[in-house]
Amino acid sequence: MRAAFLTLGCKVNFYETEKMMEQFCQRGFEIVDFKERADVYIINTCTVTNMADRKSRQMIHRAKKKNPQSFVAAVGCYVESGGDALLEDPAIDAAFSNRDKLTVAEQVVQRLGLAEGSTSVELERGILSQDRTRSFLKIQDGCNQFCSYCIIPYVRGGGRLVSTPPGEVVSQVRELAAAGYKEVVLTGIHLSSYGVESSDAREFVRAKGEPLLAVVREAARVEGIRRIRLGSLEPRIVSEEFLEGLAQIDEVCPHFHLSLQSGCDTVLQRMNRHYTAVEYKEKVDMLRRYFYEPAVTTDVIVGFPGETEDEFQRTRGFLRDIRLADMHVFKYSPRTGTPAAVMGEQISPELKSLRSDLLISDAEEYRREYGERFIGQTEQVLFEETTVENGETYLYGHTGRYVKVGVPLPEAQEKGYQENEIYEVRIGKILSK
Repeated sequence: MRAAFLTLGCKVNFYETEKMMEQFCQRGFEIVDFKERADVYIINTCTVTNMADRKSRQMIHRAKKKNPQSFVAAVGCYVESGGDALLEDPAIDAAFSNRDKLTVAEQVVQRLGLAEGSTSVELERGILSQDRTRSFLKIQDGCNQFCSYCIIPYVRGGGRLVSTPPGEVVSQVRELAAAGYKEVVLTGIHLSSYGVESSDAREFVRAKGEPLLAVVREAARVEGIRRIRLGSLEPRIVSEEFLEGLAQIDEVCPHFHLSLQSGCDTVLQRMNRHYTAVEYKEKVDMLRRYFYEPAVTTDVIVGFPGETEDEFQRTRGFLRDIRLADMHVFKYSPRTGTPAAVMGEQISPELKSLRSDLLISDAEEYRREYGERFIGQTEQVLFEETTVENGETYLYGHTGRYVKVGVPLPEAQEKGYQENEIYEVRIGKILSK
């Protein structure tokens, strides 16, 4: 039988999809692209915004339309938030929670009445991975920060924190290295809480990032791993001690995603974020002291309940002041069950769109400005695949700062560049994302 997978949302979801793919492969399923006709479709969903919910529903219906006789399963956060009502959707044959991800293949096999373990297919990570040159590795789950707008703590364990033991992390990194991966992205729902299982939301700050730093050190020692990239970090984990340790690990990519959400203190307070704009800027400045031209990226929410024009302009001005390498802009989306959903002064969709468009335009400027700093410089590029830009074929990849770099294919072939290899490249052109 043929099984196809689609992942929506965060890097943790990408990791978990890969694990589900392994389960199906071990039970004899042929893994095919989601665009193809399959017998089983697994959609790993997201519910972080209303748009994510809509996208999850669209992909579920798209799968059923491809093959009306197929078995379509919705998995993950959208299922957690939607509950039993999802099963009223005729396109959904089964709904599995985040906890069910460990046994999805087993449950699907049972529901389809197939013989368990009748065949086996050798695992080929180059096929199963969502990305052929880097692999996501989830080392932490759960979040106990309870930002007022966020549904994730409720659908990801209700605030319970779980960390993968360091020895197990290193063992998985060794497996990835043996499979040929050069880059590993360490991810988590709240990665900064790695190794800190306390219910006290401030405990990870007191730990100064030492548990995470320690496991990064061990992962970087695995032979064959050339790059360690970190997933999204809580700004408060950034300290002199933490950065001094990271800066001594050559494999650590100078690419840091620090969620901001707003550059205005009054909005941050309503969001239940635990820092001020000034403190955030101090963390960015600290990163720039320890790393040469680090790519600092962020998330920003516009149209949070009660956001005035002055508050929005404070955020926009703050972002112009710190000029990050890139930012992802989200329009606030009420999530049922969160404090922000019942706050007064909800912002109109039209105003959210206007503010979002302004910040997206700013982000394009910051991204272009940051990438142009490296033209004429020599950078290490991990090449990934060929693509066509403006009618010309390039071999493209990313630097450690995740700047996208392209080399015209004839030139790349002449120089012997190959996919999944790292080369010193003089930057001549930076492709748009």
